[in-house]
Amino acid sequence: MSDAQPKRLTDIGPPHYQLFLPPIIKENYGKWKYHEILKPGVMVHYSENNEKLYTVRAGSPRLISTKKIRKYAELADKYCDGFLRFTSRHNVEFLLTKEENIEPLIAELEALGHPVGGTGNAISSIVHTQGWVHCHSAATDASGIVKSVMDELLPYFKTIELPAKIRVALACCLNMCGAVHCSDIAILGIHRRPPRVDKESLPKICEIPNLIASCPTAAIRPSQYQGKPSVEIDEDKCMFCANCYTVCPALPLNNPLNDGVSIWVGGKVSNARHEPMFSKLAIPFLPNNPPRWPEVTSAVKHIVELWLKNAKKHERIGEWIERIGWPKFFRLADIPFQKEHIDDFKHAGLSYKRSVHLTYM
Repeated sequence: MSDAQPKRLTDIGPPHYQLFLPPIIKENYGKWKYHEILKPGVMVHYSENNEKLYTVRAGSPRLISTKKIRKYAELADKYCDGFLRFTSRHNVEFLLTKEENIEPLIAELEALGHPVGGTGNAISSIVHTQGWVHCHSAATDASGIVKSVMDELLPYFKTIELPAKIRVALACCLNMCGAVHCSDIAILGIHRRPPRVDKESLPKICEIPNLIASCPTAAIRPSQYQGKPSVEIDEDKCMFCANCYTVCPALPLNNPLNDGVSIWVGGKVSNARHEPMFSKLAIPFLPNNPPRWPEVTSAVKHIVELWLKNAKKHERIGEWIERIGWPKFFRLADIPFQKEHIDDFKHAGLSYKRSVHLTYM
């Protein structure tokens, strides 16, 4: 890090990140040697200067109030000299320099209903999208499913008993604002019917040329309705992305009867032991049954426990499935083969193995 003091104000973008680093991190920047997990949710980082930084990780919702943020700030002021951070998976991490503050902080977090854990061979918080809270293309909810699933998987958050780490993600539609393409278990909301065309309202509130141009698969064609300009949709080409609804409210996509959830498995970003992998379809459709989504929750928990029972140490879900083979995984998980499992992508060559990653036995 440069010795020059970073500017407080820049001509563009946010303030410089160095302004918010705890003093111990500034003093040991680039000099951290390794870290250890002392217990679930608690880590210690060692520097070349023989200094220690402790981290306490607690599960937190993605959507929180200012009242909750102020409570986090109070705990940080009380135990951590005012320093905390949020992880990319919506956990809150408190950065401590005094070991004696760890247990009192954990006790207060648990009393507030925020479990401590999610480190090492455990499930971390589920990264997810907006859902019905604030998204016009969502096929399912985000916060509701995540709460329901994590309530069931909480023992695996607070312990380090799993074969390896596990990352779960949720995206509310195929636009995939979440990390469902590369997660051990992915919960993906799906639409099964194309947008409905409100032919009466369409010419009054939409620009038809822009509407047609918005479709990435050319599924929208111009037509006439009672002598007025309109559009029709080629259902075979529609991929339910809701681009059309984004530019034209007369093409709503949400459908309570046909919208639902699919489950994907086997993805990961890590290059350890096995090359990175994309998630693959496991369960094509589960219904939306709020508020607790019992079918989705049961399916995710079943896959986690199946992996826990059969995987080798350090083996991620995708690595375990690759070892035993997908047919055996489907039999063990009691998932029936359906037409949706067939990879009929027209550019299927793009999904074939192209990596130079080699494994020596």
